[in-house]
Amino acid sequence: MAQRKIIIIGAAGRDFHNFNTFYRDNPAYKVAAFTAAQIPDIAGRKYPASLCGKLYPEGIPIYPQEDLERLIKELEVDECVFSYSDVSYSTVMGIGAMVNAAGADFSLMGYKNTMLKSTKPVIAVGATRTGCGKSQTSCRIVEILMSHGLKVIAVRHPMPYGDLEAQKVQRFADIEDLSKHRCTIEEMEEYEPHIKRGNVIYAGVDYEAILRAAEDDPNGCDVILWDGGNNDFPFYKPDLMITVVDPHRPGHELAYYPGEVTLRIADVAVINKIDSADFDNIQIVRENIERVNPKAVVVDAASTIKVQNPEIIRGKRVLVIEDGPTLTHGNMKIGAGVVAAKRFGAAEIIDPKPYAVGKLAETYRLYPEIGNLLPAMGYGEEQIRDLTATIERADCDSVVIATPIDLTRVIKINKPNTRVEYALQEIGKPDMEDVMKDFIKKVK
Repeated sequence: MAQRKIIIIGAAGRDFHNFNTFYRDNPAYKVAAFTAAQIPDIAGRKYPASLCGKLYPEGIPIYPQEDLERLIKELEVDECVFSYSDVSYSTVMGIGAMVNAAGADFSLMGYKNTMLKSTKPVIAVGATRTGCGKSQTSCRIVEILMSHGLKVIAVRHPMPYGDLEAQKVQRFADIEDLSKHRCTIEEMEEYEPHIKRGNVIYAGVDYEAILRAAEDDPNGCDVILWDGGNNDFPFYKPDLMITVVDPHRPGHELAYYPGEVTLRIADVAVINKIDSADFDNIQIVRENIERVNPKAVVVDAASTIKVQNPEIIRGKRVLVIEDGPTLTHGNMKIGAGVVAAKRFGAAEIIDPKPYAVGKLAETYRLYPEIGNLLPAMGYGEEQIRDLTATIERADCDSVVIATPIDLTRVIKINKPNTRVEYALQEIGKPDMEDVMKDFIKKVK
């Protein structure tokens, strides 16, 4: 058979993993290029030769997804493999139609050829969309495991926005490690909560190497927790799969790729945010779980909030800052900051768009559906500077910070501000202890 020429369509995550696990040492295929989407400033790089194996001594170029049609024709590509997540079915098939029209096959990879097997027991946490509350669910799981005396090593879905070669395997055990690895705000938001809780977290690019390092971590390892990103299915074969769904976006659990996959393979489905969602929307989500995965155990949960200084909100015109990806490709229009502002009597949630500068203004142009919220975009130093300038320019009395980290540790905010923290709280039975009971027995 002739060697098939491939383009991997990605966003600096699943695309690299699919290459590493299936294509890297496979002489039946030639990966001609990666394309990049979703994340700013990740195109124009190269997947380095040191990570490519012996078949790619020059590395592999990464182009903007906008170049895909041209690349298919110029490189005489046989197949394009769609390899990123949190994308509507209409968008996926729109890209598929373009690929087919350009003359190439269009494919999606399942987990058979991409899931790695660990020597340790694995709990995987995924979600049907970005911003469902996956991270707070992961935190709750770690707390339970640690309360049983188990040593947990978390592994986070990739976020390689910097030097890919340097980010092959990253270990975070102390806050100083965030600076050592030159983390973006988005990375800090995922890693810092684990570090503060006292468990080690790994991330990077080569997830086989990451898994083996995690299994042999110097702090010890009883359980691997796969802390998934976007709405992707796990890179590691789970012994217990937990998927979080969001009643603020009813129906999305059956309309986004690969979120429906994570729901269909779940052992446990967590319906989060029932404290702030409409009853009818909760029922839609519940019925959809029953429709595609009737064997899943369902856990009802609230996303409880705690505000450090409510007086900074009450009666004030507030600027609300939320997690960036949740508002952009996650399409959320309400988060913990909005809930807190309304509960604690803000006079107004101001519109930050007139004050946005640079990369933030560009974000609003790319995602015009974002409401009166400021996404905490911080994929690089330029974005962090633009975020700071936008906050400084905003005409408001105070700032409500609803990001997973303390943003004031990263940027200077020149206005009165308060932080909103949130956590998973199960409602009724079964709860997380119940659904993890058999898993914990086997581990101990």
